[in-house]
Amino acid sequence: MNSHWVPGNRITLLENGEGYYPRVFAAIAAARQEVLLETFILFDDKVGRQLQQALLSAAARGAAVHVLVDGWGSPDLPASFTRPLLDAGVRLRSFEPAQRLFGARINLLRRMHHKLVVVDGQRAFVGGINYSIDHLAEHGPLAKQDYAVEIEGPLVGQVQAFCRANVEAPQPARRQWLRRWRAGLRRKDLEAPAGEGALAAFVTRDNHAHRTDIERHYRAAIRSASERILIANAYFFPGYRLLRDLRRAARRGVQVDLILQGRPDMVWVKRASELLYRHLMRAGVRIHEYTERPLHGKVAVVDDRWATVGSSNLDPTSLSLNLEANVIVRDEAFARHLRERLDELLETCCERVELPTPGRLLSAWIVLRSMVVFHALRRFPDWTRRSSRQAPRVVPMQPEQQP
Repeated sequence: MNSHWVPGNRITLLENGEGYYPRVFAAIAAARQEVLLETFILFDDKVGRQLQQALLSAAARGAAVHVLVDGWGSPDLPASFTRPLLDAGVRLRSFEPAQRLFGARINLLRRMHHKLVVVDGQRAFVGGINYSIDHLAEHGPLAKQDYAVEIEGPLVGQVQAFCRANVEAPQPARRQWLRRWRAGLRRKDLEAPAGEGALAAFVTRDNHAHRTDIERHYRAAIRSASERILIANAYFFPGYRLLRDLRRAARRGVQVDLILQGRPDMVWVKRASELLYRHLMRAGVRIHEYTERPLHGKVAVVDDRWATVGSSNLDPTSLSLNLEANVIVRDEAFARHLRERLDELLETCCERVELPTPGRLLSAWIVLRSMVVFHALRRFPDWTRRSSRQAPRVVPMQPEQQP
Protein backbone atom coordinates (compact mmCIF):
# COMPACT_ATOMS: atom_id res chain seq x y z
CA MET A 1 0.00 0.00 0.00
CA ASN A 2 1.18 3.54 -0.73
CA SER A 3 0.65 4.74 2.86
CA HIS A 4 3.38 6.49 4.83
CA TRP A 5 2.25 6.85 8.44
CA VAL A 6 3.42 10.02 10.16
CA PRO A 7 2.59 11.32 13.65
CA GLY A 8 2.22 14.86 14.87
CA ASN A 9 -0.68 16.03 12.69
CA ARG A 10 -3.53 18.35 13.54
CA ILE A 11 -6.60 17.18 11.63
CA THR A 12 -9.87 19.12 11.72
CA LEU A 13 -13.18 17.74 10.45
CA LEU A 14 -15.08 20.08 8.13
CA GLU A 15 -18.73 19.35 7.40
CA ASN A 16 -20.53 20.49 4.25
CA GLY A 17 -19.80 23.64 2.30
CA GLU A 18 -20.62 25.82 5.30
CA GLY A 19 -17.69 24.39 7.23
CA TYR A 20 -15.35 23.81 4.30
CA TYR A 21 -15.49 26.80 1.95
CA PRO A 22 -14.65 29.60 4.42
CA ARG A 23 -11.54 27.73 5.62
CA VAL A 24 -10.19 26.68 2.24
CA PHE A 25 -10.92 30.03 0.54
CA ALA A 26 -9.24 31.97 3.33
CA ALA A 27 -6.17 29.73 3.19
CA ILE A 28 -5.89 30.06 -0.61
CA ALA A 29 -6.40 33.83 -0.59
CA ALA A 30 -3.59 34.21 1.96
CA ALA A 31 -1.11 32.00 0.06
CA ARG A 32 2.33 33.50 -0.52
CA GLN A 33 4.26 30.77 -2.33
CA GLU A 34 2.13 28.01 -3.83
CA VAL A 35 -1.42 26.72 -4.27
CA LEU A 36 -2.05 23.21 -5.58
CA LEU A 37 -5.71 22.37 -6.20
CA GLU A 38 -7.31 19.29 -7.75
CA THR A 39 -11.07 18.82 -7.99
CA PHE A 40 -13.61 16.74 -9.81
CA ILE A 41 -16.22 19.52 -10.09
CA LEU A 42 -15.73 23.27 -10.44
CA PHE A 43 -18.78 25.21 -11.60
CA ASP A 44 -19.20 28.84 -12.59
CA ASP A 45 -21.65 29.59 -9.78
CA LYS A 46 -21.55 31.41 -6.46
CA VAL A 47 -19.07 28.96 -4.94
CA GLY A 48 -16.92 28.69 -8.05
CA ARG A 49 -16.61 32.46 -8.28
CA GLN A 50 -15.57 32.68 -4.63
CA LEU A 51 -12.85 30.16 -5.37
CA GLN A 52 -11.86 32.15 -8.45
CA GLN A 53 -11.40 35.29 -6.37
CA ALA A 54 -9.31 33.42 -3.78
CA LEU A 55 -7.06 32.04 -6.54
CA LEU A 56 -6.70 35.50 -8.07
CA SER A 57 -5.69 36.91 -4.68
CA ALA A 58 -2.99 34.25 -4.31
CA ALA A 59 -1.69 34.84 -7.85
CA ALA A 60 -1.61 38.61 -7.31
CA ARG A 61 0.63 38.05 -4.29
CA GLY A 62 3.06 36.13 -6.47
CA ALA A 63 2.12 32.58 -5.47
CA ALA A 64 2.44 29.83 -8.07
CA VAL A 65 -1.13 28.59 -8.56
CA HIS A 66 -1.91 25.22 -10.19
CA VAL A 67 -5.49 24.02 -10.74
CA LEU A 68 -6.43 20.63 -12.18
CA VAL A 69 -10.10 19.89 -12.90
CA ASP A 70 -11.70 16.77 -14.28
CA GLY A 71 -12.92 17.13 -17.85
CA TRP A 72 -16.10 15.16 -17.21
CA GLY A 73 -16.98 16.75 -13.88
CA SER A 74 -16.18 20.31 -15.01
CA PRO A 75 -17.01 20.39 -18.73
CA ASP A 76 -18.62 23.79 -19.19
CA LEU A 77 -16.45 26.46 -17.60
CA PRO A 78 -16.91 29.55 -19.79
CA ALA A 79 -14.06 31.71 -21.03
CA SER A 80 -15.41 34.52 -18.85
CA PHE A 81 -14.48 32.34 -15.85
CA THR A 82 -11.15 30.91 -17.03
CA ARG A 83 -9.69 33.96 -18.81
CA PRO A 84 -9.11 36.11 -15.66
CA LEU A 85 -7.34 33.17 -14.02
CA LEU A 86 -5.14 32.47 -17.03
CA ASP A 87 -4.35 36.15 -17.47
CA ALA A 88 -3.25 36.25 -13.80
CA GLY A 89 -0.81 33.39 -14.40
CA VAL A 90 -2.86 30.57 -12.90
CA ARG A 91 -2.01 27.25 -14.57
CA LEU A 92 -5.34 25.64 -15.42
CA ARG A 93 -5.43 22.07 -16.73
CA SER A 94 -8.15 19.59 -17.57
CA PHE A 95 -7.90 15.85 -16.91
CA GLU A 96 -9.34 13.91 -19.86
CA PRO A 97 -11.38 16.76 -21.41
CA ALA A 98 -14.94 15.77 -22.26
CA GLN A 99 -15.33 14.06 -25.62
CA ARG A 100 -18.67 14.51 -27.34
CA LEU A 101 -20.64 12.52 -29.88
CA PHE A 102 -23.70 14.29 -31.27
CA GLY A 103 -23.48 16.68 -28.32
CA ALA A 104 -23.37 13.96 -25.66
CA ARG A 105 -20.31 13.31 -23.51
CA ILE A 106 -18.98 9.81 -24.03
CA ASN A 107 -15.77 9.44 -21.97
CA LEU A 108 -17.34 8.81 -18.57
CA LEU A 109 -14.85 6.25 -17.22
CA ARG A 110 -11.51 6.67 -15.39
CA ARG A 111 -12.16 10.07 -13.84
CA MET A 112 -9.87 12.20 -11.69
CA HIS A 113 -12.06 12.24 -8.59
CA HIS A 114 -9.65 13.90 -6.10
CA LYS A 115 -10.63 16.91 -3.99
CA LEU A 116 -7.24 18.18 -2.81
CA VAL A 117 -5.78 21.56 -1.85
CA VAL A 118 -2.28 22.34 -0.56
CA VAL A 119 -1.31 25.88 0.43
CA ASP A 120 2.35 26.89 0.90
CA GLY A 121 3.21 23.36 1.97
CA GLN A 122 1.75 24.20 5.39
CA ARG A 123 -1.92 23.36 5.13
CA ALA A 124 -3.82 20.74 3.14
CA PHE A 125 -7.47 19.91 2.55
CA VAL A 126 -8.68 16.43 1.58
CA GLY A 127 -12.24 15.18 1.25
CA GLY A 128 -15.28 14.74 -0.92
CA ILE A 129 -16.52 18.32 -1.29
CA ASN A 130 -16.52 19.86 -4.77
CA TYR A 131 -16.77 23.56 -5.70
CA SER A 132 -20.44 24.01 -6.46
CA ILE A 133 -23.43 25.53 -4.73
CA ASP A 134 -25.11 22.15 -4.19
CA HIS A 135 -22.82 21.65 -1.19
CA LEU A 136 -24.54 24.53 0.62
CA ALA A 137 -27.84 24.18 2.49
CA GLU A 138 -29.21 27.23 0.67
CA HIS A 139 -29.35 25.05 -2.46
CA GLY A 140 -32.44 23.44 -0.97
CA PRO A 141 -33.55 19.82 -0.55
CA LEU A 142 -30.93 18.58 -3.03
CA ALA A 143 -27.99 20.10 -1.12
CA LYS A 144 -25.44 17.39 -0.36
CA GLN A 145 -24.24 16.09 2.99
CA ASP A 146 -20.45 15.72 2.84
CA TYR A 147 -17.14 15.89 4.71
CA ALA A 148 -13.52 16.99 4.37
CA VAL A 149 -10.52 17.49 6.63
CA GLU A 150 -8.04 20.33 7.12
CA ILE A 151 -4.52 19.10 7.85
CA GLU A 152 -1.58 20.79 9.51
CA GLY A 153 1.64 18.91 10.18
CA PRO A 154 3.98 16.55 8.36
CA LEU A 155 1.20 14.79 6.45
CA VAL A 156 0.83 17.97 4.40
CA GLY A 157 4.18 17.14 2.81
CA GLN A 158 2.78 13.87 1.45
CA VAL A 159 -0.20 15.59 -0.15
CA GLN A 160 2.08 18.32 -1.55
CA ALA A 161 4.49 15.77 -3.05
CA PHE A 162 1.59 13.94 -4.67
CA CYS A 163 0.07 17.09 -6.18
CA ARG A 164 3.46 18.37 -7.37
CA ALA A 165 4.06 15.07 -9.13
CA ASN A 166 0.76 15.55 -10.94
CA VAL A 167 1.82 19.04 -12.01
CA GLU A 168 5.25 18.00 -13.23
CA ALA A 169 4.49 14.64 -14.85
CA PRO A 170 4.41 14.66 -18.63
CA GLN A 171 1.77 12.39 -20.08
CA PRO A 172 2.05 9.48 -20.59
CA ALA A 173 5.30 9.08 -18.58
CA ARG A 174 3.56 7.27 -15.74
CA ARG A 175 6.56 5.45 -14.27
CA GLN A 176 8.53 8.69 -14.00
CA TRP A 177 5.51 10.27 -12.31
CA LEU A 178 5.45 7.52 -9.68
CA ARG A 179 9.22 7.70 -9.11
CA ARG A 180 9.07 11.45 -8.53
CA TRP A 181 6.23 11.07 -6.03
CA ARG A 182 8.05 8.35 -4.10
CA ALA A 183 11.24 10.43 -4.12
CA GLY A 184 9.25 13.36 -2.73
CA LEU A 185 7.92 11.15 0.05
CA ARG A 186 11.47 10.32 1.13
CA ARG A 187 12.48 13.92 1.64
CA LYS A 188 13.64 14.87 5.15
CA ASP A 189 10.82 17.36 5.60
CA LEU A 190 8.39 14.42 5.53
CA GLU A 191 10.17 12.59 8.35
CA ALA A 192 8.09 13.59 11.33
CA PRO A 193 9.50 13.39 14.84
CA ALA A 194 7.48 11.49 17.39
CA GLY A 195 5.22 13.71 19.44
CA GLU A 196 1.68 14.79 20.07
CA GLY A 197 -0.89 14.88 17.33
CA ALA A 198 -2.69 12.43 15.11
CA LEU A 199 -1.02 9.52 13.36
CA ALA A 200 -2.22 9.66 9.76
CA ALA A 201 -1.55 8.51 6.21
CA PHE A 202 -2.44 9.88 2.79
CA VAL A 203 -3.67 7.00 0.62
CA THR A 204 -4.51 7.15 -3.08
CA ARG A 205 -5.70 4.76 -5.77
CA ASP A 206 -4.79 4.78 -9.45
CA ASN A 207 -4.93 2.34 -12.34
CA HIS A 208 -1.27 1.37 -12.17
CA ALA A 209 0.64 0.71 -8.94
CA HIS A 210 -2.07 1.40 -6.35
CA ARG A 211 -5.28 -0.12 -7.63
CA THR A 212 -6.57 -1.49 -4.31
CA ASP A 213 -4.82 0.55 -1.61
CA ILE A 214 -7.88 2.36 -0.25
CA GLU A 215 -9.98 -0.80 -0.26
CA ARG A 216 -7.22 -2.71 1.55
CA HIS A 217 -7.10 -0.08 4.30
CA TYR A 218 -10.86 -0.43 4.75
CA ARG A 219 -10.65 -4.20 4.85
CA ALA A 220 -7.78 -4.23 7.35
CA ALA A 221 -9.71 -1.92 9.69
CA ILE A 222 -12.90 -3.98 9.36
CA ARG A 223 -11.09 -7.24 10.08
CA SER A 224 -9.45 -5.75 13.19
CA ALA A 225 -12.68 -4.27 14.59
CA SER A 226 -13.76 -5.46 18.03
CA GLU A 227 -16.62 -3.13 18.97
CA ARG A 228 -18.16 -1.04 16.20
CA ILE A 229 -17.88 -0.21 12.50
CA LEU A 230 -19.71 2.90 11.26
CA ILE A 231 -19.57 3.68 7.54
CA ALA A 232 -21.34 6.53 5.73
CA ASN A 233 -20.94 6.17 1.99
CA ALA A 234 -22.86 7.74 -0.86
CA TYR A 235 -22.38 5.07 -3.52
CA PHE A 236 -22.16 1.67 -1.85
CA PHE A 237 -21.55 -1.42 -3.98
CA PRO A 238 -18.22 -2.90 -2.84
CA GLY A 239 -16.60 -6.13 -3.89
CA TYR A 240 -17.17 -9.58 -2.49
CA ARG A 241 -14.18 -9.49 -0.12
CA LEU A 242 -15.20 -6.26 1.61
CA LEU A 243 -18.81 -7.50 1.90
CA ARG A 244 -17.51 -10.75 3.37
CA ASP A 245 -15.43 -8.84 5.92
CA LEU A 246 -18.47 -6.81 6.99
CA ARG A 247 -20.60 -9.94 7.39
CA ARG A 248 -17.89 -11.70 9.38
CA ALA A 249 -17.47 -8.69 11.66
CA ALA A 250 -21.20 -8.61 12.39
CA ARG A 251 -21.29 -12.35 13.05
CA ARG A 252 -18.46 -12.15 15.61
CA GLY A 253 -20.42 -9.53 17.57
CA VAL A 254 -19.17 -6.22 16.16
CA GLN A 255 -21.92 -3.63 15.74
CA VAL A 256 -21.84 -2.76 12.03
CA ASP A 257 -23.82 0.32 10.96
CA LEU A 258 -24.04 1.52 7.36
CA ILE A 259 -25.45 4.95 6.52
CA LEU A 260 -26.48 4.92 2.86
CA GLN A 261 -28.53 7.14 0.58
CA GLY A 262 -32.27 7.30 1.18
CA ARG A 263 -32.83 10.31 -1.07
CA PRO A 264 -30.24 9.74 -3.78
CA ASP A 265 -29.27 12.23 -6.44
CA MET A 266 -29.25 9.25 -8.84
CA VAL A 267 -32.01 6.66 -8.30
CA TRP A 268 -30.05 3.77 -9.81
CA VAL A 269 -27.46 4.15 -7.02
CA LYS A 270 -30.02 3.27 -4.37
CA ARG A 271 -31.40 0.43 -6.46
CA ALA A 272 -27.95 -1.11 -6.79
CA SER A 273 -27.24 -0.85 -3.06
CA GLU A 274 -30.61 -2.43 -2.23
CA LEU A 275 -29.49 -5.60 -4.00
CA LEU A 276 -27.00 -6.08 -1.15
CA TYR A 277 -29.34 -5.34 1.75
CA ARG A 278 -30.57 -8.87 2.45
CA HIS A 279 -27.09 -10.36 2.07
CA LEU A 280 -25.72 -7.97 4.70
CA MET A 281 -28.68 -7.75 7.06
CA ARG A 282 -29.04 -11.51 7.38
CA ALA A 283 -25.53 -11.51 8.89
CA GLY A 284 -26.50 -8.79 11.38
CA VAL A 285 -25.33 -5.65 9.57
CA ARG A 286 -27.59 -2.69 10.36
CA ILE A 287 -28.49 -0.44 7.43
CA HIS A 288 -29.79 3.11 7.82
CA GLU A 289 -30.93 5.33 4.96
CA TYR A 290 -30.19 9.05 5.24
CA THR A 291 -33.41 10.75 4.15
CA GLU A 292 -32.90 14.47 4.76
CA ARG A 293 -31.04 15.19 1.50
CA PRO A 294 -28.58 13.44 -0.85
CA LEU A 295 -25.66 11.85 1.00
CA HIS A 296 -22.32 12.54 -0.67
CA GLY A 297 -19.97 11.58 2.17
CA LYS A 298 -17.23 8.95 2.03
CA VAL A 299 -16.25 8.47 5.68
CA ALA A 300 -15.89 5.67 8.23
CA VAL A 301 -14.96 5.06 11.88
CA VAL A 302 -13.83 1.80 13.49
CA ASP A 303 -13.71 1.32 17.29
CA ASP A 304 -13.24 5.08 17.87
CA ARG A 305 -9.58 4.56 16.93
CA TRP A 306 -9.45 4.43 13.12
CA ALA A 307 -11.15 6.83 10.73
CA THR A 308 -11.07 7.83 7.08
CA VAL A 309 -12.29 10.84 5.11
CA GLY A 310 -11.81 11.27 1.39
CA SER A 311 -13.14 11.09 -2.13
CA SER A 312 -13.48 7.32 -2.54
CA ASN A 313 -16.90 5.74 -2.60
CA LEU A 314 -17.26 2.01 -2.03
CA ASP A 315 -18.45 1.19 -5.52
CA PRO A 316 -16.88 -0.20 -8.72
CA THR A 317 -15.95 3.18 -10.21
CA SER A 318 -14.13 4.46 -7.11
CA LEU A 319 -12.54 1.13 -6.17
CA SER A 320 -11.57 0.05 -9.70
CA LEU A 321 -11.52 2.98 -12.14
CA ASN A 322 -11.30 6.51 -10.71
CA LEU A 323 -8.28 8.29 -9.27
CA GLU A 324 -9.10 8.74 -5.58
CA ALA A 325 -7.50 10.12 -2.42
CA ASN A 326 -8.33 9.51 1.26
CA VAL A 327 -6.77 10.38 4.59
CA ILE A 328 -6.58 7.56 7.13
CA VAL A 329 -6.38 8.70 10.77
CA ARG A 330 -5.44 6.73 13.86
CA ASP A 331 -6.38 9.15 16.60
CA GLU A 332 -9.03 8.60 19.26
CA ALA A 333 -10.07 12.24 19.55
CA PHE A 334 -10.63 12.67 15.82
CA ALA A 335 -12.31 9.28 15.39
CA ARG A 336 -14.62 9.90 18.34
CA HIS A 337 -15.61 13.33 17.01
CA LEU A 338 -16.40 11.95 13.55
CA ARG A 339 -18.35 9.06 15.10
CA GLU A 340 -20.40 11.49 17.21
CA ARG A 341 -21.27 13.56 14.13
CA LEU A 342 -22.32 10.43 12.24
CA ASP A 343 -24.32 9.13 15.21
CA GLU A 344 -26.21 12.41 15.32
CA LEU A 345 -26.94 12.03 11.62
CA LEU A 346 -28.08 8.45 12.21
CA GLU A 347 -30.37 9.36 15.08
CA THR A 348 -32.00 12.45 13.61
CA CYS A 349 -32.03 12.05 9.83
CA CYS A 350 -31.98 8.31 9.07
CA GLU A 351 -34.50 5.50 8.82
CA ARG A 352 -33.55 1.95 9.84
CA VAL A 353 -34.08 -0.56 7.05
CA GLU A 354 -35.96 -3.66 8.16
CA LEU A 355 -35.25 -7.10 6.73
CA PRO A 356 -38.21 -8.13 4.51
CA THR A 357 -39.70 -11.62 4.75
CA PRO A 358 -40.76 -12.58 1.22
CA GLY A 359 -41.98 -16.01 0.20
CA ARG A 360 -39.59 -18.72 -0.95
CA LEU A 361 -40.09 -18.09 -4.71
CA LEU A 362 -39.65 -14.33 -4.36
CA SER A 363 -36.62 -14.83 -2.15
CA ALA A 364 -34.99 -17.08 -4.76
CA TRP A 365 -35.69 -14.47 -7.45
CA ILE A 366 -34.11 -11.73 -5.33
CA VAL A 367 -31.02 -13.85 -4.73
CA LEU A 368 -30.65 -14.71 -8.42
CA ARG A 369 -31.17 -11.11 -9.55
CA SER A 370 -28.71 -9.81 -6.97
CA MET A 371 -26.06 -12.32 -7.99
CA VAL A 372 -26.34 -11.49 -11.69
CA VAL A 373 -26.24 -7.72 -11.18
CA PHE A 374 -23.52 -7.91 -8.54
CA HIS A 375 -21.11 -9.93 -10.66
CA ALA A 376 -21.84 -7.90 -13.78
CA LEU A 377 -21.06 -4.64 -12.00
CA ARG A 378 -17.97 -6.04 -10.34
CA ARG A 379 -16.58 -7.27 -13.68
CA PHE A 380 -17.45 -4.04 -15.47
CA PRO A 381 -14.25 -2.16 -14.42
CA ASP A 382 -12.05 -5.03 -15.66
CA TRP A 383 -13.82 -5.02 -19.01
CA THR A 384 -13.36 -1.28 -19.40
CA ARG A 385 -9.66 -1.43 -18.44
CA ARG A 386 -9.00 -4.08 -21.07
CA SER A 387 -10.84 -2.13 -23.75
CA SER A 388 -9.07 1.18 -23.02
CA ARG A 389 -5.40 1.03 -21.97
CA GLN A 390 -4.21 4.38 -23.26
CA ALA A 391 -2.83 6.87 -20.75
CA PRO A 392 -5.18 9.66 -19.68
CA ARG A 393 -4.63 13.12 -21.11
CA VAL A 394 -3.99 16.25 -19.05
CA VAL A 395 -4.52 19.28 -21.28
CA PRO A 396 -3.53 22.88 -20.43
CA MET A 397 -6.42 25.29 -20.91
CA GLN A 398 -5.85 28.20 -23.27
CA PRO A 399 -7.38 31.67 -22.87
CA GLU A 400 -9.56 31.25 -25.93
CA GLN A 401 -10.66 27.70 -25.03
CA GLN A 402 -13.13 26.10 -22.72
CA PRO A 403 -12.10 22.86 -20.98
